Amino acid sequence: MSPKKMKPLKIAALISAVGISCPAFAVDDVLQDSGSWSQMVGEGSLGIIDPKLSKARLWLEGQARVNDDFGHFYQGMVRAAVGYSISDRATLWAGYTWLPTQNIGKSYVNQQDIWPAFRYVLPTDYGTVMFRTMLEANFIPGSDVRFRPRQMIKFTHPFEFEPKLSFITWDEFFIRVNTTASGQAGFDQNRAFVGLGWTFNKNFRLEGGYMNQYLDDATHTNNTMRHLAMVSLFMNF
Repeated sequence: MSPKKMKPLKIAALISAVGISCPAFAVDDVLQDSGSWSQMVGEGSLGIIDPKLSKARLWLEGQARVNDDFGHFYQGMVRAAVGYSISDRATLWAGYTWLPTQNIGKSYVNQQDIWPAFRYVLPTDYGTVMFRTMLEANFIPGSDVRFRPRQMIKFTHPFEFEPKLSFITWDEFFIRVNTTASGQAGFDQNRAFVGLGWTFNKNFRLEGGYMNQYLDDATHTNNTMRHLAMVSLFMNF
């Protein structure tokens, strides 16, 4: 295999290795679960309203999450943000997330977040690398505000035999900065994804695959690993 063909595999392997190794705990000590996540994401320039707003952006997102071996709808997610394109590659965001959660055997939690974010998209000869940094302020009933930075790295590699079809892998790592009633400071969770994407046209892209979610509990004593089927529809306007 030529060095050029090996390069995207090395990038993908690096991102996947980060997801698998952060953190590295014994699987035997982890509660195993399975389920699915589905999401729809719409993003575009506000230039469609007024050409003067061409650098202003809007991000709208919704998710449905199922756990307990696909038997329980436990979480929804609604996210909205406005952004500003610093360049063709870099965007600043300010947003809001609503995260209603009903885990089995636990009380309903109505979590709300506000956050700034920065996204940078780096095209290469082998595919596209996307970096997204968010700093969430989590407002959870009965708890002080929790600050939780999260970092995503995503790699997309279109196949030569069919450019509409892409190999996709990403990893996102979460840290709790401060100790609150909702959890001790330290590692929070890691999400690692591998799958395929299909670009229908410049406005619609579908991604699907496997996501591994590794969750730490509030006291860093019990951990959960979820094996998730994930499907995402991205719409540009």
